[in-house]
Amino acid sequence: MSVPRSVAAHRQAVVELLTGVSADRGKLRLPLLEALGKALAVDVYAPLSLPPFDNSQMDGFAVRSADIPDGGAELRVAEPVPAGAAPAALKPGFAAPIMTGAVIPEGADAVVPIEKATPNAFPDPAVGEAVVVLPSVAPGTYVRDSGSDIGKGELALVAGTRMGPAQLGLLAALGLTTVEVRKPWRVLLVTTGDEVVEPGKELTAGKIFDSNGTLLEASMRQAGLDVVRTGISDDDPSKLLAVLQRHTGPAEDRVDVIVTTGGVSKGAYEVVRQAMANQPVEFLPVAMQPGGPQGLGTVEGVPFLGFPGNPVSCLVSFEMFLRPALSQVLGTPAQRPVLKARLAESLTSPEGKHQVRRGTMGADGTVRMEGGAGSHLVHALARANALVQIPGDVTELAEGDEVEVWML
Repeated sequence: MSVPRSVAAHRQAVVELLTGVSADRGKLRLPLLEALGKALAVDVYAPLSLPPFDNSQMDGFAVRSADIPDGGAELRVAEPVPAGAAPAALKPGFAAPIMTGAVIPEGADAVVPIEKATPNAFPDPAVGEAVVVLPSVAPGTYVRDSGSDIGKGELALVAGTRMGPAQLGLLAALGLTTVEVRKPWRVLLVTTGDEVVEPGKELTAGKIFDSNGTLLEASMRQAGLDVVRTGISDDDPSKLLAVLQRHTGPAEDRVDVIVTTGGVSKGAYEVVRQAMANQPVEFLPVAMQPGGPQGLGTVEGVPFLGFPGNPVSCLVSFEMFLRPALSQVLGTPAQRPVLKARLAESLTSPEGKHQVRRGTMGADGTVRMEGGAGSHLVHALARANALVQIPGDVTELAEGDEVEVWML
């Protein structure tokens, strides 16, 4: 009987398997929002400076600092400068009402906030000439210099950067509408089992609807992968192998990774194990619950991962092995946020197995278990927002004990 592999060792084995896949599948030019979550394919240099002009950091008065000696001075009020306007140059002895983000007039070198002015309100333009008393101010006060964020021609984003909201916002601020991203890896996802039928079809005796396909495809797409589905494979090993081999050739149908669900345990009808009999694929136990049985290897040179058939086992396998490996190898998707939480209840865990429980993390920093340890509890999984990590050397935890959680 083989000794179960640790979670960390199996994750590293998945990383090593995927490292052999070319990360460069070419480039795609996409509209900014369609690039969300994808990896930047090229370095991006700023086509303009940000900000593109000197502008005001405050609502106040744009002034020549030399016009205001220590102790303050009374200045005449010039034409106001709203945001988006091209102002006239500021004459000596004048102060221009200016809005946040508006262009600093030529000649002005500082802004006095409105609350420091006397009177501390902008004059009504209909009144005619007005004056304002302002305190002295140092040059550059409340002025955002052109290029203080990034200068024209500077490196804005480096190739490989994961495109999140902040990165896409920067590109939009630079006036870009599209961006070149790496073509995502193509993953062949095959669910197996004579007992499994597609949702929407008739559910006869002994049959169950396939949730694994939807569960894993959604997870993979969320991780930035291009998913290929072939329908549900029955328990004929030769048919399953033919399906996989159709996507391992040199043609456009070739995928980068193959993932199957089900058929990896030691039962009499484990179709994936049977289909892989002549392939360099290893089936082994991992010291994890759920998701202990795992398959790992290659099919005609294409990396292969065999996940268990129970829905929760599928998701846990993806989250514990494939998703982190993608993050390490490709730089995307972003790793799950890892937090510390206090248990809302006591629990037990089997010795020697890293248990992954589903839970709901509350605003008060406590985590409540959703359902039991069973790998079939899809409803409990749907209620959860976190995976609770219980190491293999821990068998009992009390209410209030601290645990590590991965936020989903």
